[in-house]
Amino acid sequence: MRIMISADMEGATGVTWSADVAPGTEQWERFRRMFTGDVNACVTGLHDGGATEVLVNEAHSTQRNLLLEDLDPRARMLTGRHKPLSMMQGIDTGMDGVVFLGYHAGAGMDGVLSHTYLPNSITGVWLDGVQASEGRLNAALAAEHGVPVLLVTGDDLTCVDAAEYAPGARLVAVKECVSRYAAICAPPTRTGAEISGAAQMAMVEAGRTEPKPGAHRIEVEFDATHLAHAAAVVPTVDLVGTRRVGFDAPTMTEAMKAFKVVTAIAAGAVEDTYG
Repeated sequence: MRIMISADMEGATGVTWSADVAPGTEQWERFRRMFTGDVNACVTGLHDGGATEVLVNEAHSTQRNLLLEDLDPRARMLTGRHKPLSMMQGIDTGMDGVVFLGYHAGAGMDGVLSHTYLPNSITGVWLDGVQASEGRLNAALAAEHGVPVLLVTGDDLTCVDAAEYAPGARLVAVKECVSRYAAICAPPTRTGAEISGAAQMAMVEAGRTEPKPGAHRIEVEFDATHLAHAAAVVPTVDLVGTRRVGFDAPTMTEAMKAFKVVTAIAAGAVEDTYG
């Protein structure tokens, strides 16, 4: 059984504020170790449950946060940026299941460090009319390739969100949201055991499913009008509101590629102070 872990950092054990996940800070150096610990706990559980191969796709920011030297030797890691499918690179290579580890709630939602792709500027994303987190977007991409979501870890509100888009997945809340920058956190010895146990049990759901192809629509709302206008320059992307753009795509793969372009254009249009 071949399993992929899409590993984000905002939903990792103990993480509660920007410096915890900003590369180069003292806090980041501390929390990348806990992040790696969460991943290793998941790898252990997956192998205990019957996985024969685990690919860890580094999915946070620079996508160079996990400590390869401390990674469970039974896993391999895909690290670095500019991957065509970003957080989900590798999902189209015959995987039997995917884990969303260290995930978080979406832009415009309550949750620790909640956002969707950009840390700010985006106030909401909608997939086929439903407000969408990165988890919902990525689950739709996995479904297109017939890959079930086995496990989702993050704060408690991430788990509430995941229960809707991946009702068959196991859920592990490593912290309880108090605000966007505060949470009641369990120590890594406890969260590690919970992640391992859930990953092992989740393997009973591993195995390819019927692919779900089809067209999708994504709409993105920004916190400033000029960001929407900048994104609307992209072919197929239309301005559908003062601060909102939308586009249709024949597949979820194409939708996510277009979404990457929209967010990159918007990020490049952000100016100092006023955004």
